[in-house]
Amino acid sequence: MSVTLREIREDDLENIMRWRMDEDITRYMNTNPKLTLEGQKKWLAAIRDNEDVDYWIIEVNGEPAGVISLSGLTDPNGNLGWAYYVGEKRLRSMKTALSLEMSMYDYVFNVLGKQSVTGDIFTLNQGVIALHKLCGCEIVEEKKNHVCKEGVYYDVTFMRMTAERWKSIRSEKKYEKICFAAGKG
Repeated sequence: MSVTLREIREDDLENIMRWRMDEDITRYMNTNPKLTLEGQKKWLAAIRDNEDVDYWIIEVNGEPAGVISLSGLTDPNGNLGWAYYVGEKRLRSMKTALSLEMSMYDYVFNVLGKQSVTGDIFTLNQGVIALHKLCGCEIVEEKKNHVCKEGVYYDVTFMRMTAERWKSIRSEKKYEKICFAAGKG
């Protein structure tokens, strides 16, 4: 299975919109958006002009499969946030998830020279929390009833990888390297 990343193009917006409104994706996210193509075009223009974020389309065997992003690129303390999803269910795999996450650590720490990267996960999403732990990520905090979505409160687990920790465990990790480059769009 070959996984690559590329910039987001306007012809990706319908897929992104479909993935982002899919119940399998939104049930683990802070919002259940009602997106429009016009709104997606505005979003793409906004991220292209925003130096604080970078987004990529995840391709599996040359086919668009999902989105990965970094935020906080301009943080003076070198702390980033990250998120991703693979919207095409048939293209999801543990190998892809591990390779995406650990390659992202290589990029963030070795190329960008950042100090830490964090993510927040709905605590009920124990599979993703276990995946992050497998990659070496550590739980920083768990907040009860942190997100209210459509009247329902969700607990959120905050996880972090530091440059120092990644350097200490990197040699133990085996994964297929994925190249990150400027993604903007």
